[in-house]
Amino acid sequence: MLDWLHSVSQWLQSWATPEMGLWGLFGSAFLSATILPGSSEVVLSALITAYPNQAWPGFAVALAGNLLGCLLTFGMGHAGRQGYERFQSVKVDMDGPQVQRLRRWGAPALVLCVLPLVGDALVLAAGWLRMPLWQSMAWIALGKSLRYLIVVLGMMGVLSFA
Repeated sequence: MLDWLHSVSQWLQSWATPEMGLWGLFGSAFLSATILPGSSEVVLSALITAYPNQAWPGFAVALAGNLLGCLLTFGMGHAGRQGYERFQSVKVDMDGPQVQRLRRWGAPALVLCVLPLVGDALVLAAGWLRMPLWQSMAWIALGKSLRYLIVVLGMMGVLSFA
């Protein structure tokens, strides 16, 4: 019995490589950017703790995964509105105060997509409102890269919050 447990343990440890950590980080960042809950910052911190030389590759992988997840969320918003209008045979009311506020601020408001709870909703709403895709993604990338940069610099000891 113990031999079997030891062999399973060895097999699991063989997966604990920097490359597999980057794949796990990508998956976590991707899912965290959709409407599913997740915390890719914790995974990035764990990766940097285990493999300090993977800090900048981890930054790039987390950013790429998160941006692709945001692209999916944006697309879900766009397709959701299109499907709603098509199957309900109604036009969506675009005169609400929150909608007008987001329209007034435009794509630069998407830099706030890093905020907990409301960030994913902002990206979904941007897709629903059919904001310009690449302009929206540029502002999202700015916000996400600043967030991951703070995590990486904090883990490397460059930033101190004490």
